[in-house]
Amino acid sequence: MKKIGIFVDVQNIYYTTRDAFGRSFDYRKFWQHINQQGNIVIANAYAIQRSEQSDVNDSQIKFQDALRHIGFSVKLKPFIQRADGSAKGDWDVGITIDILKACANLELDNLILLSGDGDFSLLLNTIKQDFNVKSTVYGVTKLTAKSLIDSADSFVEINQELLINKS
Repeated sequence: MKKIGIFVDVQNIYYTTRDAFGRSFDYRKFWQHINQQGNIVIANAYAIQRSEQSDVNDSQIKFQDALRHIGFSVKLKPFIQRADGSAKGDWDVGITIDILKACANLELDNLILLSGDGDFSLLLNTIKQDFNVKSTVYGVTKLTAKSLIDSADSFVEINQELLINKS
């Protein structure tokens, strides 16, 4: 059975599906689909912890608990608001380190990255060359960097089928 690793840039997927479709990604449906393709040996979801308002915090906690219930390990990083008003809150380096470790230690056959961030292009080229790991990127086509699509072995467009139905 194929060994599969899943790595989710939660903020990227949230904003791209919201901007493109006005809907959220269906992680449960995604998991069920991937689980049929092989053995998921690692599945990390990387999110930013915001603590401004209690209702925002409550919905974050419910979402994170839902991800854990599906089977994801949720990694959180605090949202940083700088004194000049700018903000910092991404997981690019953390995701990269975890992917390199997983490819080196878990003998993955396929890496699945949910992100549209072109910064991961070099990473995908590296894991293909150094570890012979195939990569699949899931992203919203019009909001995914061409370099990321080109560096992946396959690209799966996030479309209506992978979104939560409007209620």
